[in-house]
Order: sequence, then structure tokens, then C-alpha cells
Amino acid sequence: MNQDKSYNTSNYSKRFEQLNQLLEQSVALWQVRAFEATNLPWSAQFGQLAAAVWALDDSDLDELDAEQSLLVEALTPALSEDLKALGQDWDLSLLTESIAATDKILAVDEALVNGLSIDDEAHFSAHIKGRKWQQITAFVQYLPDLDLPVLEWCAGKGHLGRLIAKARGAEVVSLEWQASLCEAGQAFADKWHLSQTFVCADAFAINVNTNPFTRQQQVVALHACGDLHVRLLTLAAAAGTQALAISPCCYHLIQGSYYQALSDMAKKSAIKLSRHDLQLPLQQSVIASPKQQALRHQEIAWRLGFDALQRQCRQIDEYLPLPSLKQSQLSGSFSHFCLWAAETKALKLTQNCDFDAWLEVGHKRQQLTRRIDLVAHLFRAVLEQWLILDRVCFLQEQGYGVRVGEFCTNSVTPRNALILAQKMAI
Repeated sequence: MNQDKSYNTSNYSKRFEQLNQLLEQSVALWQVRAFEATNLPWSAQFGQLAAAVWALDDSDLDELDAEQSLLVEALTPALSEDLKALGQDWDLSLLTESIAATDKILAVDEALVNGLSIDDEAHFSAHIKGRKWQQITAFVQYLPDLDLPVLEWCAGKGHLGRLIAKARGAEVVSLEWQASLCEAGQAFADKWHLSQTFVCADAFAINVNTNPFTRQQQVVALHACGDLHVRLLTLAAAAGTQALAISPCCYHLIQGSYYQALSDMAKKSAIKLSRHDLQLPLQQSVIASPKQQALRHQEIAWRLGFDALQRQCRQIDEYLPLPSLKQSQLSGSFSHFCLWAAETKALKLTQNCDFDAWLEVGHKRQQLTRRIDLVAHLFRAVLEQWLILDRVCFLQEQGYGVRVGEFCTNSVTPRNALILAQKMAI
């Protein structure tokens, strides 16, 4: 493949350096554990920012947290000069203009017209939640039509692969480790006479003898989580696979305790990311209802109230994590919650415990933790781009031309980054 202007991506390394510098300078603001804090951990270093977050009304916090541009607008004026770059537009769609309407090789509407009737599409999208089907069709919309066999990575029932097989007429191998999903997907493919074959295999157990990656191949993965899409990248690069199209997801689902950088640039960075840090890009809800938000706030206040109580009872000033709650547990009283939590942790509570007072403490600590999280969330997009560009730079180092952009709107899925890569001719 000849390199063209759409693959002129020399600016990716420069952008990575900018992001890395910004994250290194602000590590105190985003590498935090709000639940463990009893005060603003960075207030001495960022006094103006501390004043700004405490000046915010509690009723405005959810709206600011849900809309990144509003959050940046509200808080960046209070940042120190070396962090003013956070006020720039770090929207992923601005990384490159190569993934744009004018660059579509085959629009999904055309593909559906050519390959699927309206009735067919209804069958193909049956039992797939609306947003997931939108994600699949949007992903295919930007998938280069290279006339190559396709490997669908972490396929599930193969919804993405079946649309590619039908609309593009491609030979598709769908790799999935759960046998029941493979069976269901293969049954659908056989019924519709699709050129789609399922391989039941563990992505982490693949070796040179079972490696499904080849040179003449296009590999696709829609929301393969954490180490699963990292595994794809390393195996594909080792095989010299010609084309890749991936949308990363759930960066924190890794096998190690800390993130292992892929690119040479990221390996030189001073940033060390724990699994907790890697959850930061995911901490944005665009679909939570007011009821869901209210329940979440109630649960956090209760957990923080109990946390303050247990610190006094144990005479140990450290956070004590609790297991997940059933929603029904929030329909009772705070005192019942505390008794459950104490029993779960084999903790003896003080006699005549004033639960109302501890609940008030919980609400006050919630005001604190929401503001710590809000400031950390300023860096959601920056950290996610850092992670994406680590993957991009790795692929470039392996001899790929890479394009990056958004394949759907944030309302369809916040994990809307698409990395397209093709092996460059030597």
C-alpha cells in the first residue's frame, strides 16, 4: 500500500508529548482516590482551584460532570499557568480529519442497501440493544473495504462479523472463547448462508501454532476490553497483519497491577498508571436517569457515612471497602445499611450509635469527594487520548500508517474512538 496524505500522522507523537507533559504536571489532581480522602489533597498546591470547586453549587455538579466542555469552562480559569493547556479542545475528532464524511470508503447505508433488505436488517439487529446496533453499523461505516479476509476479535455472537460478511461479502473468522456464544453465532451464520466461521479459543492462550493472525487479513475489534485489545495489537504486529480497525474499551481490565506501556514514547514517561487510574476515562455517564443518579448519590453518602463510623470504631484512619450493593438495600434505612456493613466486615459498632449524625458526616464527605472527582474528571479525555496515542505510536513503530477519529457520537457510546491502521509498503 502506498502512503497517502490521509496517513501523514507525524503529529501523533507531538500530540502524545503534549498530553504526557500535561498529565505529569497535574498528577496530583487526577491520580487520587477520593473515597480515601478527608480533605482536598491538593488544596495547598492549587489554592485557587480549591476555592473554585467549593464555590460550585451542589445542584450544578452533575450537569458539569456530564458535559466535558462545561466542566473545562468552569474550572480551567482557576488552574495554574502551566495547566492552561487543559482549556484547549482535546476532542478526539480533532486528532485528524482523515476519518470524516468525505473519507468514507463505503457508507453503511450503501452497504445495507446493497447487502441487506429492510427485513434482513431487522433479523440481523434482533436481540441487540439499540445502542449496540448503532455502534456496530457506525463502526462498519468507517471500515475500509480492502477485499481482505476478516478476523473478528473477541466476537461474542459475531454481530459485527455477520454484518461485515453480509454487507461486504467478506470471508469472516470470528474468534470467541465462550463456546455457547460461538454455537449461537455459527447457527445464525449457517442459517443465513454467511461466509462466517467461528473459532472457540482463549485470546490469551494463542501461540505460534494456533495463531489466527495472517499477513493478508483485516482484523476488527469493537470494544475489546483492556488487555484483550492490547493482545490483538501485539499479535497482529508480530504477524505483519495488513489492516486493523479497533475501538478500545475498559482500559483498566488488565492482568497486571499497573499499565504496561506499548510504545517507546510511553515507556519513557514518568506516569505510572494503576488499575484505578485507568478507570478515569470511563467515569462519565451519558445515559443515567435522574432516579439512577439519586440512588448513586444516596449510596455514596451511605458508604462515606459508614466509612467515617468504622474509622472511629476501629481507631484506624483508613478506608474500609465494602462489597457491591443490591438496589433493594438502598430502600431501607441508613442504620440497617450500617448494621449490614458492620456484619459483613465483622466490626463491632459502638453502643447507642447516633446513625443520623454519621449520615450527616457522610453527606458532608460526599460534598468533598464529588469535588475531588470533578477536578480529576477534567483529565478524562486527556488520559484516554494518552492511552489511545500509546497504541497509535506503537503501531507506527511497527510500520503501520494510522488514522484516528470518532466513529459515532458520544451519546451512542463514550468509547467512540476508532483506530485504523494499515501496513505500509517498504
